Amino acid sequence: MTHVPSPAEELRLIDAELWRLDARRAQLRARRAWLVARLPAPTPTRPGPVPPPATPASPRPETTAPRVQNTLLLLGGLLLTIAAVAFTLVSWGHLGIAGRSLVLGAVTAAALAAPLPLLGRGLRSTAEAVAGLALALTVLDAYALHAVALTGVDGTAYAAAASAVLAAGWAGYGLLPRTAALRLPLPAALAAAQLPLLLAAVAADAGRYGITVALLLTAACDTAVALRAPAAVPRIGAAVGAYGMGAWGVLGAAWLSWTAGGPGAGAGAAALLLFAAGVALAAVRRERAAGHAVGLSVAAGLLVVTALGGTVRPTLPASWTVPVHLALGIALLAVVRTGRVPEPVRRGLVLASAAVQGLAVLWALPVLAVVLLGPGGWAPRVWSGAPAGAREAVTVGAPWPPQPAATPLVLAAVAVVLAVVVRDSAWRPRALVGALVLGWSALLVAPAVLAAPYPVALVVEALLTAALLAVAARWRVTDGAGPAVSVLALVTSVSLALLALPARSATLGVLTVLAALFAAASVTRRTSALTAPAAFGYGAALACAVGAAAGWSAQHTALLVLVVPAVAALLAARIPDARTTVAVEAAGAAAVLLAIGLAAGDPAMLALVLSLAAVLAAGTAVRADRRPAAHAATALFALAAWVRLAAWGVTAPEAYTVPVSVPALVLGALRRRRDPRASSWVAYGPGLTVTLLPSLAAAWADAHAVRPWLLGVAALLVTLVGARHRLRAPLLLGGAVLVLDALHAWAPYLVRVADALPHWVLPALAGLLLLAVGATYERRLRDVRRVREVLGRMN
Repeated sequence: MTHVPSPAEELRLIDAELWRLDARRAQLRARRAWLVARLPAPTPTRPGPVPPPATPASPRPETTAPRVQNTLLLLGGLLLTIAAVAFTLVSWGHLGIAGRSLVLGAVTAAALAAPLPLLGRGLRSTAEAVAGLALALTVLDAYALHAVALTGVDGTAYAAAASAVLAAGWAGYGLLPRTAALRLPLPAALAAAQLPLLLAAVAADAGRYGITVALLLTAACDTAVALRAPAAVPRIGAAVGAYGMGAWGVLGAAWLSWTAGGPGAGAGAAALLLFAAGVALAAVRRERAAGHAVGLSVAAGLLVVTALGGTVRPTLPASWTVPVHLALGIALLAVVRTGRVPEPVRRGLVLASAAVQGLAVLWALPVLAVVLLGPGGWAPRVWSGAPAGAREAVTVGAPWPPQPAATPLVLAAVAVVLAVVVRDSAWRPRALVGALVLGWSALLVAPAVLAAPYPVALVVEALLTAALLAVAARWRVTDGAGPAVSVLALVTSVSLALLALPARSATLGVLTVLAALFAAASVTRRTSALTAPAAFGYGAALACAVGAAAGWSAQHTALLVLVVPAVAALLAARIPDARTTVAVEAAGAAAVLLAIGLAAGDPAMLALVLSLAAVLAAGTAVRADRRPAAHAATALFALAAWVRLAAWGVTAPEAYTVPVSVPALVLGALRRRRDPRASSWVAYGPGLTVTLLPSLAAAWADAHAVRPWLLGVAALLVTLVGARHRLRAPLLLGGAVLVLDALHAWAPYLVRVADALPHWVLPALAGLLLLAVGATYERRLRDVRRVREVLGRMN
């Protein structure tokens, strides 16, 4: 509330504030007089001219003068070029041979000579535009020469010769001392130089080999220019031509190598690829940028592998194409270890070898995917009969990839390279993990690739699982290798379990072996967080398989599955590792859900399963660190009771709610005794709500008087208890239910009274209510106005 001072007190405050302001004013005046006395005497100055009024700023230009100039010159050169083309193509026929030659020669010579005086006067941009026009005129001259005097010459051959002449002429024009300042002639010469060899190969009908040779030779010439050109613009243009023509030529040579039908054709394509590799390595020696040098070295290494692999590919079976290229890629590492290779080349060859090995592994992945995922196709046809071999066992749900014979060899070779070659301390742990995964993959796909019998595939995967578990449990593998071994063991075991689904004996035997292996591996704390829940998972699967083999129904098999969570609850209390404890309890909870799902079709058996699960949860809640499990036990007991009542045909809601409310109220009373400050809504609200609200809903729909009277008595008792002990929850809940129950009891009489009243009573009551509300609102507004007037008088 704001304090309003009395008039006398307010007057005293105002006088004190005025006194302080007068004292401060006197102090500031004295300080100002002292500062004025210390200032030097001002010198007289002439009054300057009055500045003119500010004019509005001129609009800001949207572009710069050089840009406008270049745009105008570019447009002028383009228009002149278009005019020259139109003259050559349209108006050429109106002149004789002498007139034609005279006009074109004179215009071209003038255009070529015009940049010289322009450069002398410093008009470089104009000289560039005129030089561009002159180059375009030389192209028109070449066209006119073919159209008039050399009509019998083949067009492609003439274009090859003309492009060569134009490239040489433009290069010479750009290298003259007086025109060396022009930037356009040399890039134009480089662009024209890309065409002669290619067009000549096409004109000579040299075929794919000839065209590829022309492309690679052009790229080699571009590379030489790029490495030796003194200026930046020609060097960039030559580099673009070298990469473009070289890539086109390399693709053509690779296609020739892949489609070679014999050793001779393969050797020819290999020669082209080796030539491209030599050009790349020659460029590395002159390249200053380390990144470009490494990239060129990578390209050279890949070209060498492709060339040498293409020479022997036609003589070998198709399934050995990838192994041959992989061997050549690994051989690049031997070149690196000689010590005579420059550092950029060494890095590039290492990356090229890694790329070849990576591509080989990608080639082998489809076979590994079929071996891992293919057995999943037996899920809808369990125990339909054992297949004949390992390949038939993994291809029930997927097609078998073509030419898989060398897959284990490829995976094993890359694994050996990773384990032996990589010695760097930073990359060594990752290489070991990669070698482990690839070696595991090679062993996993071997039975299917070799078409081994079905039992052999089961034995191999079982032994592989056991070996991985032994490695994970006994060896101290660091830097991520330990978890990788455990994960590989789990993946192998899942594949083995799916692979055993076709035969009943195989399924029972494999699940027994897997449960035993993972249980034994759980003894070691290092792997127990993963192996212990896996053991219980396979135990649950074994229980289902045993029940199905014995001919039990699903609901009876559920009782056998409950053995798994019972064992998990007993062992979880004795496991020292917290992570393993949580994992085991999670596996037990999953087994409980499986048992509930199996028993869902039979209400009586479902009630029994829920009760047993509640017992397990209650036993877990006995532990001090697992007290919240009591909530799950209560919920399971309640669900079991409800399912049993539903199975008996009970429809009264009190039969479902009272068994839940009574324990809830007891727990609430115990909590209030331990903590008297606990709210009654938290202690008693849930228990009272569970019983009173469903009973109230049933009472409103009940045509008899017994349930409403009983509910009213119960609500009255709850209200009295809440009033006696001053508890809000019982008082308000009991009172609300009592009022609503009374309204239900008096509802028929209220309806009769409403029917007996005249029809004007309801509008009259509504009007009185509105009048009362309006009067109250008006009174509040009057009070607000009075307060405002009082505050105004106070100010």
